[in-house]
Amino acid sequence: MKDFDLPVEYKGEEITFRTSLLTYGFTHKFQIDINGQEIFFEPDEERNYRATIPYEEIGYQKNVDPELLKIIANTLQQLMS
Repeated sequence: MKDFDLPVEYKGEEITFRTSLLTYGFTHKFQIDINGQEIFFEPDEERNYRATIPYEEIGYQKNVDPELLKIIANTLQQLMS
């Protein structure tokens, strides 16, 4: 597991999220804590990143802005290109 800071521009402000890169054989995921909610970003079939929530945390969902998730996914996409 590799940890790093991921800066994103959100609503005119730069926010930095502590991010962990998790590798599994031929694939990988990014684990990011967003406002107390653990979110995973993983590549889909088209190599775009999608956000997922662990099954155990479905009942504990916090309000995370979908626009923020898109911005993080795009930032990760640019990072991995």
